[in-house]
Amino acid sequence: MSGQLVREGYSGTGPGAITPDGCAVELYTRLAVGDEPAVIEAAVPAGAHILELGCGVGRVTRPLIERGFRVTAVDESPQMLERVRGARTVCAPIESLDLGEETFDVVMLASFLVHAGDREVRDGLLRTCRRYVRDGGAVLIQREGADYHVAPRERADAAGYTVRIVSSEPVGDGVRSVRAEYEFADARWTQTFRSRPLSKEEFEGHLEAAGLKVDRYLTDDGIWVRAVPV
Repeated sequence: MSGQLVREGYSGTGPGAITPDGCAVELYTRLAVGDEPAVIEAAVPAGAHILELGCGVGRVTRPLIERGFRVTAVDESPQMLERVRGARTVCAPIESLDLGEETFDVVMLASFLVHAGDREVRDGLLRTCRRYVRDGGAVLIQREGADYHVAPRERADAAGYTVRIVSSEPVGDGVRSVRAEYEFADARWTQTFRSRPLSKEEFEGHLEAAGLKVDRYLTDDGIWVRAVPV
C-alpha cells in the first residue's frame, strides 16, 4: 500500500476524513451519480475491463459493475478505497502506478484530473493512461466545462444539496486556485484545489505528447472524450 502524497495548494474542511488533495471521504459517499455511467457504457465494448484512475469512494465504480464491466479501481487514498465495493482496488498515486505488464480494454481518467495544476503530474497521469491501455483499447477522459472557472456560481442538485464555486483566483503560471462548497441539510464541506484551464488545442496537444489522440468527443459540451493510442 502506497503512502498518500501531500498536494500543495489543496485543502478541505468538514466532517470526517479529508484526503491530501482536499477531498472529504464522507462527502463523496453522498454525491449523486450523474450521466457518467451511461456515457461510459455507450463508448466502450460490453463487459470491458476498465482501469478507473482516481476512483474515490466508487461513486461511478458501482454503476459500472452493475452494467457488467470489470473494474480495477485506483486511488491514492486508503480511506476512499475502503468504501469501494465489487472491484479490485489498488492504492497508489496515479502518476506512479505500477501494475507490471497488465493492460486494459479501457482506461478512465475522470474527475477533471487532467487539469492538474502541476504540469509534471498532468503529464504523468496521461502517460499512465497510455501505458495501461491495450492496443485497440480506449482512454476516457473527463474535461472541465467552459464555465468551470466562473465564480461565484451555484447549482442545486435534485438530490437535495447545493454546490457552489465560491472563488476562482489566478495563482500564476496559468493555474487557478478554486474553492468549492457543498452544503447539505445536516453538513457542509469545502475543498480548495489547483486547476489549470486547457483549451481544446492545448488538451489535444498534451494527449499527443503522451501518445494518444482524440477519437471523438462523447458529449455536446466536450466534457467527456474518447481517446485512442496513436
